[in-house]
Amino acid sequence: MHTLIKSALSQAKVWKLIPHNPADDVKGPKKARKKMATYDFAQTVEMLELARGQRVFAPAMLAVLCGMRRGEIAALRWGAVDLEAAQLSVVQSAEQTKAGVRYKEPKSGQGRTVALSATLVAELKALRLQQAQDYLRIGKRVADDDFVAARPDGSPLLLHSIGQEWVRFLGRHRHLPRIRFHDLHHAHATHLLASGVHPKVASERLGHSKVGITLDLYSHVLPNMQAGAAAVVDEALQAALNKRK
Repeated sequence: MHTLIKSALSQAKVWKLIPHNPADDVKGPKKARKKMATYDFAQTVEMLELARGQRVFAPAMLAVLCGMRRGEIAALRWGAVDLEAAQLSVVQSAEQTKAGVRYKEPKSGQGRTVALSATLVAELKALRLQQAQDYLRIGKRVADDDFVAARPDGSPLLLHSIGQEWVRFLGRHRHLPRIRFHDLHHAHATHLLASGVHPKVASERLGHSKVGITLDLYSHVLPNMQAGAAAVVDEALQAALNKRK
């Protein structure tokens, strides 16, 4: 609210309606940040195994293994997935409006390429084969314009449908921590940084416009990264020292 009021009064000043923006004299409140809830590696593996064969599997897999957001998953088509090169392109994001679904640029304002692991390539190949079998029953072939996360008839999963499927999935498996679907995006980021992936690489993979956003959002992972970095440097120094001796 402070930001909105300050922006409105700033525009009023530009239009000469007021001589001074009083909001400039007011310090904006700090946003309270809740502790981020994600899945660790073991929980991620268990979640994916339990979700296999269900409608929520493809969206959950793309979120937790690629860091894709729900809107990006809903807009992903097979034409943007190159299984031979093991990569996919995030070029659109779905947005639910009163008039229906609108496809727009991703949140960062620009597309990005995401490398796929061998495991994910195998899963996507299996998913495409399953879709081909499902579509064959209704006399349809899988095409590049078809959606990756889709219903058996080829229609795309809507944004709210993905969220609802996730809630129902957690309801069937109550031993799993109850986190939001978007927290799978955070889980991927945490996994990257905890595994020693450079923050710049993680930032590009997650679609952040600046690496500072990544560092700020996932600062809770940095202490472990620093400890690991210190150990690596110490090991290199000890190796050089032993070689000198």
